[in-house]
Amino acid sequence: MSGDNKKKITFPRYQQIAVALAERIVAGKYPVGSKLHARSTLASNFKVSPETARKAINMLADLDIMEVKHGSGAYISSKEKAQEFLANYQETTSLAKMEAGISQALSKQKADLEELAQMMTNLVERTQLVHKKFPFSPFELVLPTTATNLERSLNELNLWHSTGATLIAIRHADELVVSPGPYAKLAAGDTIYFVGSELSYERVCNLFNIQLNN
Repeated sequence: MSGDNKKKITFPRYQQIAVALAERIVAGKYPVGSKLHARSTLASNFKVSPETARKAINMLADLDIMEVKHGSGAYISSKEKAQEFLANYQETTSLAKMEAGISQALSKQKADLEELAQMMTNLVERTQLVHKKFPFSPFELVLPTTATNLERSLNELNLWHSTGATLIAIRHADELVVSPGPYAKLAAGDTIYFVGSELSYERVCNLFNIQLNN
């Protein structure tokens, strides 16, 4: 079966930095109107390239959270926009997690269905093997105390020649004897299992003087 291969959700690094900056703006660490650190300093703090830091700033600028003044730097322009951005980000993250969860569940369901299909294939194959060995469903017959021909060996009964049935097992008390030999004897209370036609079943009943069930 499949293991716990959980799908990890990741966002581009510049988006992660934009979220971190928005969180600091909402927390009041970067008040509205204040100037953000230089791009190189920001890149150093987050251990990313200056280009990645630039993308994060531009993203916040596009959302009106920051304002980039050429030749001067980037300034915080809206705490409310930062809050709105974080709310949307959290919703997007939640949806992404739900999607990943559904994808994982579908993958597991697919694996389970494939395993079930394999089990069904194995069952069909084994059933076919049994049917090849015993082409008829076995009959089950309990020998009552009133039955005739008890305490005689199978060799003496000559069961197959006299009835056309093939004896495949005998249950005596709690013991089940499969493919009994020619010297096995039948006793009252034994259950015999045999394969053959309906006519064979009637002949077996007649052999032991057992009344047929209508």
